[in-house]
Amino acid sequence: MSNAASDSGDDIAALARGGRTNFFGFLLRLAARLPFLLIAGRIYGAEALGRFAYAILIVEFSAQLATLGLKRGLAQQLTTTDKPHVCVVWDAMLVAFLASAVATTLLALFPQAMFPNSPVRGFEWLLPLIVFAIAGSDVALAALAYRRNIRATVTARAIIEPWTISIAAFALSYLSSRDGLILAYVLSMVAALSASLWPLFKTYGIPHGWRPEPGVLWALARRNTPLAAADAIEWGSRRIDIAILGLFFSPAVVGVYYVAQQVASLAQKLKTSFDPILGPVITQKLAEGDKKAVAAQVRQVGFWIIAAQMGVALALGIPGEAVMGLVGAAFIGGTGALAFLLGAEAVAATAAVSESALVYVARHRNLMISTFMVVVQASLSVAFILGMRSLHLPTTYQAAGPAMALMLSLGMASILKARLLCRILDAPVQGWRWSLIWAAGAALAVGQLVVLLPRRFEFLELIVGIPAILTAFGIVLWKFGFTHEDRILFRRKKGEQPTLPPPPGALPPA
Repeated sequence: MSNAASDSGDDIAALARGGRTNFFGFLLRLAARLPFLLIAGRIYGAEALGRFAYAILIVEFSAQLATLGLKRGLAQQLTTTDKPHVCVVWDAMLVAFLASAVATTLLALFPQAMFPNSPVRGFEWLLPLIVFAIAGSDVALAALAYRRNIRATVTARAIIEPWTISIAAFALSYLSSRDGLILAYVLSMVAALSASLWPLFKTYGIPHGWRPEPGVLWALARRNTPLAAADAIEWGSRRIDIAILGLFFSPAVVGVYYVAQQVASLAQKLKTSFDPILGPVITQKLAEGDKKAVAAQVRQVGFWIIAAQMGVALALGIPGEAVMGLVGAAFIGGTGALAFLLGAEAVAATAAVSESALVYVARHRNLMISTFMVVVQASLSVAFILGMRSLHLPTTYQAAGPAMALMLSLGMASILKARLLCRILDAPVQGWRWSLIWAAGAALAVGQLVVLLPRRFEFLELIVGIPAILTAFGIVLWKFGFTHEDRILFRRKKGEQPTLPPPPGALPPA
């Protein structure tokens, strides 16, 4: 077998390992995120949770900008540089630190950006400082992912961060119901930073002989501007709904929607956690000029993510009332928003994976599509809210408007980005397979049996129902959706060399 074929097999095997690790990470996130939502909803209440949600929305957006696109751009920088990699990593860390200092200063000067409808009080003045921890952790994990260390991301983001905020939120509720959520969030981000820096030092070592070069740092920041804008827009597309809700509704409504968004974001993490491992593989193949391999990787990972997000959406959406009711009776009204948000994550998979390659081969066109998508999303969100308000529909219906807008705009972006990448690579990139319909049908059948349980056994919808729906979906998909090559990738044995299945409609080799 040729070296090229062997390298391609190793790349896809690395992606498969990342897929297995990330699905395990999803289960850990699910186990850790639900306790936090339960604590926040039942102890702190919807109004406090809504205020907290808006504040961290602004802080995390600032941190997203402060990374300057390095979460994906660092892989390309490491691939093409002649400098020692440890020096490149610390260049990136310094750039993120300087950008974080600017963002922190602005938030400290204008704290009302975080709390627009209420006074800043207690420890909330210190919240902008956490921008340093968020941006630093993101860059460190991106550097580790370049060395194919996806385990560090799962440890920091799926174990350390969510369990720290859950435990701290519970403990601090006895000390301060006002500042408890904010302090718990700060502690979780600091813990995640520590969990990111420790493996970074172990992997790259100490940067001996490293000296900051202002010209190089400025060039690095300028070159990553399109990436930074694309990352910010993608991130913002998942948060602009909260911002719009805050303009039209009370903090309590925002708090209910925030819970639905946090549950749905578990499915999104399946995609975003692929970025660190997919980025290096794509950049290496692009450097070799192998566009067909890039298309194959996008197509394969796209199928995995679509399948995983569909399964998660069905498992969490079918018993949606039980999921939202677990947080508190006041949150059940967010079930409709949860259904649309989960659907949005499923239709977004193609756009998200296509963008993983587009940010390297068509940065500006990708940015234009992303910008257009956000404009459409914001316009539809406002139109849906005002339209339902004019019809005097209940507030719960109106609050689901931004979730509907998100699903429609992400579906549009998936079509546009997949078609653009297909033309650039001259190869199909769509990961959809019709067997997903059969798997969804099996999950729906099992789900309908689950929701027939009496209301007093609602907890069984979660304990038994979610695993049962995922199992039904997975079994049908494994039997009818996975090709022989897919199965080899996920249970690769010594001596086996995986290859990719052909694109849909392709002729078999002669």
